Amino acid sequence: MEMFITLIIGLCAGLHTSTWGMYKDAPHEGFTWPKYFRSTIIAVLGAFGIVYVAELDVTQAPNMVVLFAVTYVLERALVEYWKTFLREQDQSKYFIPMQFSIGGKVVKSRAARLSAGAAYLAGEILAVYAIYSLQKSGFHPSGWVVVLTVGSIGGWISAFGGAWKDAPKEGFETLKFFRSPVMALSYAFILASFTTSYVFVAFGALGFTIATIETYKTFFFPSKPRGKFAGMPINFPEMLEKRKYFVPMYVAIWVALIVTTVVAFLSPHAGLV
Repeated sequence: MEMFITLIIGLCAGLHTSTWGMYKDAPHEGFTWPKYFRSTIIAVLGAFGIVYVAELDVTQAPNMVVLFAVTYVLERALVEYWKTFLREQDQSKYFIPMQFSIGGKVVKSRAARLSAGAAYLAGEILAVYAIYSLQKSGFHPSGWVVVLTVGSIGGWISAFGGAWKDAPKEGFETLKFFRSPVMALSYAFILASFTTSYVFVAFGALGFTIATIETYKTFFFPSKPRGKFAGMPINFPEMLEKRKYFVPMYVAIWVALIVTTVVAFLSPHAGLV
């Protein structure tokens, strides 16, 4: 049963991100099933890895919510890292480069990109280790203090990363910059009701933040090209209609997540707050 539930949560997290990504990109890049299922496969593998390492009891609704959030952010981190530092791809089709860039200009040297990627990865690992070490140090302030301290960390990482990539092309927007940290802090309070893990609160909140922001940008403004394709031609106009067939499944995942969260609050649960 636990393996089945883990599989379902991994599929839901992966199909969620696969769908909004396809919905925005397919009119410009076309659609292929392998590319669509890429995030889904990574999310499923990530979900099993998280359950194994953290020994989560996913038969409990609170842990289902936590697993979805952490799986989501893990998948996003892995895919975006690959796109930014490892993948070799012609960037001329993008308005905003997807590979590592400085001031909106792609760093051509692969060695330089790999070096930057190694430094970024080291920073991410250090951030996770620091949060984990804080919890294991024996210093245990109140749950509310912990949430206020670590709750928006993932959001700040997203904000600075987004500004680094987008601002040289789109300009800096103060509200956009603070959007992720504020939203992540809000989700951190929810997750802190279900888990005592500082790491899960900090980065799971970012997972929910990404899911919410991308849903808003994708489906509330479907006719507005995403930033990386701003001003670029629509090469596959048939996808403007075909992509709509995926929307019911996307909505169903949101409904299932919301219902599970409500059940989690109504069920016995314990967390930092």
